[in-house]
Amino acid sequence: MTTQPHVLIAGAGFVGLSTALYLQREGARVTLLDPNGPGEGASKGNAAVLAVDSVLPVAMPGVLKDVPGMLLDPLGPLAIRWSYLPRIAPWLVRFVAASRRSRVEEIAAALRPLLASAIEAYLPLAEAAGVPDMIRRTGWLSLYETDESFRKAQWGLELQRRLGVRVELLRAEEIRQAEPTLAPIYKHGVIHPENAYVLDPWRLAQSLAETVQRQGGRIERRALTGFTFRDGRPVAGRTAKGEIDFDVVVVAAGAWSRPLARALGRDVPLDTERGYHMTLPNPGVMPRRPLYSGDHSFAVTPLEIGLRFAGTVELGGLDAPPNYDRAEKLLTHGRRMFPGLESRGASRWMGFRPSMPDSLPVIGRVPGLPNAVLAFGHGHLGLTLGAITGKLAAALALGRPPALDVAPYRAERFQGGG
Repeated sequence: MTTQPHVLIAGAGFVGLSTALYLQREGARVTLLDPNGPGEGASKGNAAVLAVDSVLPVAMPGVLKDVPGMLLDPLGPLAIRWSYLPRIAPWLVRFVAASRRSRVEEIAAALRPLLASAIEAYLPLAEAAGVPDMIRRTGWLSLYETDESFRKAQWGLELQRRLGVRVELLRAEEIRQAEPTLAPIYKHGVIHPENAYVLDPWRLAQSLAETVQRQGGRIERRALTGFTFRDGRPVAGRTAKGEIDFDVVVVAAGAWSRPLARALGRDVPLDTERGYHMTLPNPGVMPRRPLYSGDHSFAVTPLEIGLRFAGTVELGGLDAPPNYDRAEKLLTHGRRMFPGLESRGASRWMGFRPSMPDSLPVIGRVPGLPNAVLAFGHGHLGLTLGAITGKLAAALALGRPPALDVAPYRAERFQGGG
């Protein structure tokens, strides 16, 4: 490898941008390819929460009994499109297998080191971009309307505590004191004080992209479609406009990463969770911190551009048109949460979360290809884990030991049905 290696990065979301910035800190030259431009995918429309408490996977114990409901209720918190069922079926088998209690505990333990480092990994990047004030360390508040929904959350809360996640419980009167804008419908609350949020994830992504370019990096609006190999190693990336030579390649293309990983000899069970949001520019109310509905599985975040309601999971692939009734359902819940909520000028959005069935990302070198690094599959945690993944991917790309053990995130964990 040259003294100033050229690293080609597929994807210019938070993972790709963070990887580029950490590589530039070590003197590497970087080129990012993204057909949609920097920050225009899931990075743009996410819930904006740095959810360092989120050690719990999507597939929790008992999820198998919920699968029929996922098929029958297209507006439920977790839904499956019938037309996509044949294609998603192998992924669902692994998803259900990951919901065993013993496996959930392993997954949570593997996520905790990444999450514990997540915010600190962003700070130097935001500082270099001149936007350190965009990260607000307010914690977030989860809300439960019923004793039953709160009871169902207990096993997960206890697992969080065992892994060192800070948890503070609130009674109904304490919830009203903490968030006076809320309707008095909540019986239980949980504050995770370690969490933070970003005032506008799209503006943060643009600021990081501008910093990459200011420091000499290239960001090109085109797709990486494959690789040219020489002596058994990838040496160039193929695009519709020609090839780009590289010393190292990092695949951080989010929901579009699977074909690239396959071209490098490593197929992975990556699929797509379609997430929705509604952003209200003049909501008439603004909570003090991000909120989470434990009854309906969505987040509410006070952004500089308005109040965002975001979340839910729809398993439907990359090609089906959006079902914006799911976004409208978020607004229906929002009106129950905040009396007098004003929705004029609301904008709707749907994006693709790159999701692994066990809710763990793929981070690591491709076996047998020391100049190829995989960094994708973060599901709901793309924003949260973007910077720490970038830090790890940069170290791997430069042939250095990463700051954390990446063995739990290796792509090979799915070989042999694991």
